[in-house]
Amino acid sequence: MDIPTIKLDILVLTVHPDDAELGCSGTIMKHVAMGKKVGVVDLTQGELGTRGTVESRMAEASEASRIMGLSVRDNLKMCDGFFRNDEQHQLQVVREIRKYKPEIVISNALFDRHPDHGRSGDLINDACFLSGLRKIETALDGEAQEVHRPRLLLQSIQDYYIKPDIAIDITDFWERKLEAIKAYRSQFFHEDYSSDEPQTYISNPDFFEYVKGRAMEYGKYIGAKYAEGFTCRRLLGVDDLFHLR
Repeated sequence: MDIPTIKLDILVLTVHPDDAELGCSGTIMKHVAMGKKVGVVDLTQGELGTRGTVESRMAEASEASRIMGLSVRDNLKMCDGFFRNDEQHQLQVVREIRKYKPEIVISNALFDRHPDHGRSGDLINDACFLSGLRKIETALDGEAQEVHRPRLLLQSIQDYYIKPDIAIDITDFWERKLEAIKAYRSQFFHEDYSSDEPQTYISNPDFFEYVKGRAMEYGKYIGAKYAEGFTCRRLLGVDDLFHLR
């Protein structure tokens, strides 16, 4: 789906289709239920994935988007595994940020088992800053874009354990989070998917137990059953002590 004129409240910029679902789909759906407009831009098509094809991955992403209630989902078709945090790729992301003008951006983890994740996190961080510089000129469909810098950038926590700076209660959206993840039948264990493709770390049925354990651990610290954790490169403030969880 592609609605180029919409302004988003939250824009999730992650490198592979399924990263948003694993890292922050509970948070996405919670804010959609609050009436916020949320979109996802995948940097790559995940074409180096061991299982599935680009075509099947795009169909799965479409189904996951429906489950999450996204306002928009785009794909920049960067080169999976080989994109770089350089001017060319930074400007691609800057155009997306200026296109959707989000208040909040969520990116990949700052470091992780998959090297694409940390590199993507750095790329999004740099692009968010550059997007606010008026002397960097970009255009979309031949029209000059206005500068825009998001108010907040958060990083999701993926495979490696990272102590979060903030945790969000997703208990009411836990089952739908699993549904969104399982939309990627070719990537994760699914009873209805049969193939002679090799098993992977994430296609093992036990992988969902790891996902659940992480969510329960973060939830424990904030008095919730399930939570998603995020990091932030800057100090987060609150208006008063009575609004803490």
